[in-house]
Amino acid sequence: MNYNRLLVTAALPYANGPVHIGHLAGCYLPADIYTRYQRAQKRDIKFICGSDEHGVPITIRAMREGITPQDVVDKYNAIIRDSFAGMGISCDIYSRTSNPTHRETSQAFFKKLYDDGLFEERESEQYYDAEKDVFLADRYIIGTCPNCGNPNAYGDQCEKCGTSLSPEQLIEPRSALSNAKPVKRMTKHWYFPLNKYEDFLKEWIVEGKKDEWKANVYGQCKSWLDSGLHPRAMTRDSNWGVPVPLPDAKGKVLYVWFDAPIGYISATKELTPQWADYWCKEDTKLVHFIGKDNIVFHCIIFPAMLKAHGGYVLPDNVPANEFLNIEGEKVSTSRNWAVWVDEYIKDFPDQQDALRYVLCANAPENKDNDFTWKDFQDRVNNELSAVLGNFENRAFVLMHKLCKGRVPALHADVQNELDNALIEDIKAAKTKVETALEAYRFREALAEVIDLARKGNKYLQDNAPWTLAKTPELQVENQKRIDNCLHLCLQLNANLAILLNPFLPFTANKMCKKMKVVERMLEWENAGRIDLLKVNYPLLAPELLFRKIEDTEVEAQVQKLKDNLAKATSQKVEAPKTETQAAPVAEAKGVITYDDFAKIDLRAGTITKAEKVEKADKLLKLEVDMGTEVRTIVSGIAMHFAPEDIVGKQVTVVANLAPRKMRGIESNGMILMAQNADGKLIFVSPLETADNGSEVK
Repeated sequence: MNYNRLLVTAALPYANGPVHIGHLAGCYLPADIYTRYQRAQKRDIKFICGSDEHGVPITIRAMREGITPQDVVDKYNAIIRDSFAGMGISCDIYSRTSNPTHRETSQAFFKKLYDDGLFEERESEQYYDAEKDVFLADRYIIGTCPNCGNPNAYGDQCEKCGTSLSPEQLIEPRSALSNAKPVKRMTKHWYFPLNKYEDFLKEWIVEGKKDEWKANVYGQCKSWLDSGLHPRAMTRDSNWGVPVPLPDAKGKVLYVWFDAPIGYISATKELTPQWADYWCKEDTKLVHFIGKDNIVFHCIIFPAMLKAHGGYVLPDNVPANEFLNIEGEKVSTSRNWAVWVDEYIKDFPDQQDALRYVLCANAPENKDNDFTWKDFQDRVNNELSAVLGNFENRAFVLMHKLCKGRVPALHADVQNELDNALIEDIKAAKTKVETALEAYRFREALAEVIDLARKGNKYLQDNAPWTLAKTPELQVENQKRIDNCLHLCLQLNANLAILLNPFLPFTANKMCKKMKVVERMLEWENAGRIDLLKVNYPLLAPELLFRKIEDTEVEAQVQKLKDNLAKATSQKVEAPKTETQAAPVAEAKGVITYDDFAKIDLRAGTITKAEKVEKADKLLKLEVDMGTEVRTIVSGIAMHFAPEDIVGKQVTVVANLAPRKMRGIESNGMILMAQNADGKLIFVSPLETADNGSEVK
């Protein structure tokens, strides 16, 4: 389909803390690269982003700091906005979900679905703090972890061992607000019947997007669809958020994952009176840039909401990235194991493009990748500086030395195969970069640009104009060869500025100033041309594009990480995480006796059936053949395995664990799992196939 306009969104970051480089690599830098490229193509495009300012993490941060939720979002909205601006993330608008326009838009959206009779009203028991007179979200409930004994585990996850939990699993649960024991009370909520849109989603995604979407996105969506969808509550009991616009909904707000994606729509409304052109006309291409933990919300829930409402376009693509680790460990905001963008800008005020380059060159497009300060130094020094910066500087130095500081002519009578080959390389690079960018392969596109600079270095070395200048007896002919070489090198520099602009905008602008050309030259249609710089045009004196990163700077940043971690550990901060990728390594448990170990009955079993647990994103219900019986076991592994991928797996089961109800299902046993260095859960299975029910000793 031919599109007349593009609408790009980047996931709305929670305004309960600053952003780190994992956020940048996950979606904001790819979104900016794509947008800058499309602007260079002179296409009609809007880039939408803003702060997500509702939800439990906001209120927990406010409670911990002794301030109001509004104070929290005001503080971090400013920090995040300035961080993005400092890194050149060029949103057309950076809005807030606490704005009046958003409240009106999201309430109107909800009311439309309500008036159409689409919601299901349900009453259910939920935890309640009688002292504070409020219902408690899972993260407001604290208790002892049944897995590791941590006395301060949350109702959705233990921060110490990383185990996914439900409030029912906690031992001696208590309210985080009053320390009182929570009780169960009935409450009413409005559920969106996601199951009724299952056929639509299967047709749209499974049949329509299989060959277009990234494998990680398509795979996660198909897993959810294959497991069956269920109604989801779209309201919560809270005093912070968008109030539910119904007369009998006092004390209830819209579920944050209902109101947050509508923030894209409300922000577009704030940006332009023509907002409906971008959201409601079929010739709009909508692209969501997100991290992998937001795939389900953007590919299943939000599209179903848009379909139910009617009149909105659906996303054409959702190019989600995986996670970026730091120095071999997963990012953990609670342990302060992160490289914060606002701090990077202060520590490296002249190196925005250095970070943009490294994060793109090492982007976690298909799998989790690792950022290390040593790799940052190596890439900046050995690629940016030694390849791109070196070529640009050599061309300028030689032009001033051998061509009087002006663009020399291209002499057709001495043009040779080396010249022609470089001209073809320049033209081909435009096509290669363009093809990769249109397919959201940003690492590949950037690699093509650097490879073109590498070819420029080789061309310069093969021609060796400094040698030609040393043979005065062939002065006229050699000067023509010098002219040709440096003419093409300078034209190549102009092309590099155009191709680099989506990735390294600060560098591209610096190159334009040195070539004394206006930024209009950076329009994409100019790429591939070798007449961008006019003959005899004077250029500025050489000046290095990049400075090298010193060992002392790297050492200081590594030490900073260690110091932050030590401080967070010593203070024993029990803080909620702002994103799901953190998974602290479990501490070793105390020594036990043989008699203690002998009490555990370990048996071999085979998973015969697996399915998602309704209203529990992290739980799978498993049927395990134990030889003499089939056990039902509920396991918190849904974020690591698709149900269909584990059927037939032989596993080790703790067979004599006391039964426990989880989400209304009685679980009889526990499957043993391990966590690898990437934080991925792996099965701990018998080395060889064993009979089901066999004892594991």
